[in-house]
Formats: sequence, structure tokens, C-alpha cells
Amino acid sequence: MTQLVLLPGLACDDRMWQHQLAVLPAAWQPTVTDVHARHDSIPTMAEALLARHPGPLVLCGASMGGIVAMEVARQAPQRIRGLALLGTNARPETPDMRQLREAAIGFFEQGRALEVLRLNVPLAFHASRLQDTALTQHYLDFVMEAGAGQLVRQNRAIITRPDARLHLPQLRCPLLVLCGDADQLTPPECSEEIAALVPHAEFELVPACGHMLTMERPEIVNPRLLRWLDTLAARPQ
Repeated sequence: MTQLVLLPGLACDDRMWQHQLAVLPAAWQPTVTDVHARHDSIPTMAEALLARHPGPLVLCGASMGGIVAMEVARQAPQRIRGLALLGTNARPETPDMRQLREAAIGFFEQGRALEVLRLNVPLAFHASRLQDTALTQHYLDFVMEAGAGQLVRQNRAIITRPDARLHLPQLRCPLLVLCGDADQLTPPECSEEIAALVPHAEFELVPACGHMLTMERPEIVNPRLLRWLDTLAARPQ
């Protein structure tokens, strides 16, 4: 039986998938992994996911979760029936972004995580959603609950992430790529690049949406994911 595994973004958990979990068919046995919170590198996160979930998999990863999902597909392509990548990036870290992350890590280690995360909110959400204090506070709450240790370890894992562009052209499973049209953290060009590397990829921009598309635009993301899962279910295993 194929299982659907949802992979959260950096310092996120199942709450970023709550709108999707409410509608995903039980037949897919949807579950949210926490391997990003338990391991220190992208490759070991992928290894742990494969060990925890035997058998064929459909992976749906957002942001950092998409990076882990791409590594899972590299390590065990024969086990992946489908891959959905939401607001993610196949490129390795750039020197400029490494410098920014290292500075943020310094703040996290000083106990100033909330200061950094509040500055991050306008980058994570579309401008039209910034007045939705319930939405943005919900995001801040679960990221802060992850704690400084998780923020440090996961940022370090992102800094040393592999270049997924090297193996994506060999991907043979169905691929769905979604991105917010105003995503500032992983701009649409990153998703366009992923889709261009995989000839059979489906690519779609989510309108009036930033980086947190599962939370911002579930009314668009959910039907698109469900249609894609329907096409997977119709394919011979």
C-alpha cells in the first residue's frame, strides 16, 4: 500500500498541513513526518524517512520539506510513486544566503529568535495576508515552539544541503511543482527551474500567495493536490 508522507518546512510541524490533512483521502494514509526535527543533515533526514516508512511512497514537501523529499527521491527512486514540491529550491546554498543564515543562527543562540522571526513574517506571507494576525501568529507560535535548538540545527542542515539539480533530470515518477506567485523566500524561478529539469513535471503558480502556500491558499492548493493524487491513483503501480 502506497503511503502519502507530508514533509513540513523549517521549524514547522503538522500545523502547517492542517488544511490539507482535513481533506486528504484516508486511503492514502497521510502522515506528517518529523525527521527534520530529529536529524542534523538533509541526507540523514532522508535516510530516516525511508527507514520509518517502508514500501512505496508519495511525498509532498514544502520548503525545507521539499529539499528533504528530493533527497529521498535521489536515495530511493524506485520507492517513489509521486513527488509534490511546494515552494522549494533545488539549488545549493549561496554565499550570501549562508552569511544571512549564520547571522540568524547567532541571534537564535542568543535567545533572540522571536526578533528574527517577526522580521521574517513579511517575507513568508503575501502582503495581502499580513493583516491576518491570527494566521501570522499561528505561524510564529509553532515556529517558536520548535525552539532555538531546532532553528539552529535545521538552518545548518539547509546551509549544507546537496545540489538536487544534479539528479532531478533522472526523476521518473510524476512530479507536481507549486509555488506562490509572490514567494520571496523561494522565488518562482526556483520552482520553474525544478519543473524545467523534469520533462514530465506539472508546474503551477498560486496567485496572490507567498511562501506559506499550504496555510495561505488552501482553497487553491487542496483541489490541485487532490486532482494530482487522483491521477496517481489511476496509474498502474
